[in-house]
Amino acid sequence: MYSGKIPLRAPAHGKRAMARALRKNPTPAESMAWELLRARRMLGLKFRRQHVVYGYIVDFYCAQHGLILELDGAVHDDPDHALRDAQRTSALTERGFTVIRMRNGDVSAESLRKRIETAIDAM
Repeated sequence: MYSGKIPLRAPAHGKRAMARALRKNPTPAESMAWELLRARRMLGLKFRRQHVVYGYIVDFYCAQHGLILELDGAVHDDPDHALRDAQRTSALTERGFTVIRMRNGDVSAESLRKRIETAIDAM
């Protein structure tokens, strides 16, 4: 089970800089999700965006619950990319995180709220 502490291993060289660059150039779905999640707007939870967790840059991260939200666009349909996504999700869940994957087109206040509430209730 997730301990509640920020479980950061020293990130590989450049991961923080890459995360910073990703924050400056979000996809439209990431921008929409961030507007819904930022400033504790979603269920009073604090989320970070493009955050490094165990060497992975995750789209959104809630440390309080060890919750990771990943938004997937068309590039994730590629079989090689889908395999890497599955391996990454597995590595993070093995470390006690809950990973929610959503399609970009499914991002809305209601869908985010439902998915987050369901994940927290299952913990």
